[in-house]
Amino acid sequence: MSEPSDRGDIDDLLGTIEAFLLGGPPNLTRGEVAERADVPLELARELWRQLGFAHTTEDDVAFAESDVEALRLTADLMRMGILGPESQAALVRTWGRSYARLAEWQISLLAGLTADEPDPELRLAELAAGVLPRVEALQSYVWRRHLSSAARRLLTTGSATDVERTMAVCFVDIVGYTTHSKSLAEDELVDWIEGFERVATDTVVDHGGRVIKTIGDEILFTTDDPAAAAEVALALTERGLDEDDPFPAVRAGIAHGLVVNRLGDVFGPTVNIAARLTSVAGPGTVVLDRGAYAALSGVEDDDPESESVDVEDSDAASYRFRRLRRVSVKGYSRLEAWRLQRPKGD
Repeated sequence: MSEPSDRGDIDDLLGTIEAFLLGGPPNLTRGEVAERADVPLELARELWRQLGFAHTTEDDVAFAESDVEALRLTADLMRMGILGPESQAALVRTWGRSYARLAEWQISLLAGLTADEPDPELRLAELAAGVLPRVEALQSYVWRRHLSSAARRLLTTGSATDVERTMAVCFVDIVGYTTHSKSLAEDELVDWIEGFERVATDTVVDHGGRVIKTIGDEILFTTDDPAAAAEVALALTERGLDEDDPFPAVRAGIAHGLVVNRLGDVFGPTVNIAARLTSVAGPGTVVLDRGAYAALSGVEDDDPESESVDVEDSDAASYRFRRLRRVSVKGYSRLEAWRLQRPKGD
């Protein structure tokens, strides 16, 4: 985007956009916001810090009436017990991180659309006025749809947030990411990563799984059915081995056991084991822990001398398991592991 002609142009543009987004021009200090919302200033400071908002001094006129209403709503949620002392900080930080990342991406997208315009700053303001209300409505719809899905999961499984439940956890990461990324231009790298995330996410959703997060060259997802996790992992690794498919070579680790769901993330030894198994998996391979192996094979105590097991089930997919040498990884000594494969001839 070209530079505005002078500092005054920048200030005027920022003022216009800020007034539009905040519902009016900033005319309050943080102390005045806290006073109008009838909320202690220290609490207001802490909430803004957890949300990741820019630091302001006591005399900065950086807030609008919308900030007063937001603080009142937050206080209401606290009085209702929704934002308790034990969950307030974690929940607010999650909001802040999620929306900060989303906002950066959206503004970058709009800026890219206006880069070649004769007056890009004016065009950006016009786009913001026309596009952002629609994006806001769409975000509300997406949020409500996910609330509906979360409510369905809770009611059908009987498990609430922060309660352990049994599920399959899988990590899938790109093989040789660091080396390959060095040979790509910035736009090529972005396209490559976005292609990986798009295919992986679509595959997870198609098999009834839930993407927990993407971390650059890696995706973490969960499924209630371990067979669904196996099918996703096998599908992605198989695509990565196809030289005619632009999807990158990947590897995967799956663990099955108790997992704690909290604020959209997952925690516990099962998650850690899945991550560790991914780090030792070879290119194009899927590695299981004992829990995933038992759930998929139906074999609880197999012969430790047996190297491989074939499972044929008319009601489920067929798999081949090959016992691997015990692996020692961070936090786990001599971890049992199996390689998951399609039966020969499939």
